[in-house]
Amino acid sequence: MRINKYIASCGIASRRKAEELIIENRVKVNGKVINELSFQINETEDKVEVDGKLIGLEEELVYIMLNKPEGYVTTVKDQFDRKSVIDLVKGVGARVYPIGRLDYETSGLLLLTNDGDLTYKLTHPKHEVDKIYVATVKGIPNEAEINNFEKGLYIEDYKTAPAKIKIVKKNIEKNYAVCEIKIHEGRNRQVRKMCRAINHPVMNLRRKAMGKIVLKDVEIGQYRYLTNDEINYLKKLK
Repeated sequence: MRINKYIASCGIASRRKAEELIIENRVKVNGKVINELSFQINETEDKVEVDGKLIGLEEELVYIMLNKPEGYVTTVKDQFDRKSVIDLVKGVGARVYPIGRLDYETSGLLLLTNDGDLTYKLTHPKHEVDKIYVATVKGIPNEAEINNFEKGLYIEDYKTAPAKIKIVKKNIEKNYAVCEIKIHEGRNRQVRKMCRAINHPVMNLRRKAMGKIVLKDVEIGQYRYLTNDEINYLKKLK
């Protein structure tokens, strides 16, 4: 890319103004002053400075809803070389990252973005965003177990915050229940640990919502871009 076009694409100045900056020896590429208007740069490798300040291309913000399958990690790189959710969004054209995590065996709603401010807001403990899961558990929780779950459970070295659990289906013959679980914490494998703590380990787990963002119209392993209404809702969360 020509140097003046690059400077303009970074939002520093118009192409004409960028040419003036170059002629005035105010532009450096990899530490060397560049005053040739026809100079070509590699926008992904070269370091460009204007008046001593490093500049970069303005990146369009992208917001994605992925229906994560089981068997994928939500880290960008995995020490065991397992498949990553990043492999499922390669057609996006921007470097996006998961907002929070879903463990390897859990499927469902995962949001990805390159908006660092929004990621911070949705993952910081002080911002209580409800997360709704559908869990198939062994056995059928009784009233006492449900009460304990909702009041908070001691797990490892902490007590969970109050949560909600509702049985939506029972199968007495096969001894399992399908439950809808709502939590706002995001600790590692928390839903699974909470279910195990009331002696009803998870057999299958899927996240279906974060706040008012509900997983819909997305097949397993596929993604879609969030609507403007969904993006505005997330940005207004406190």
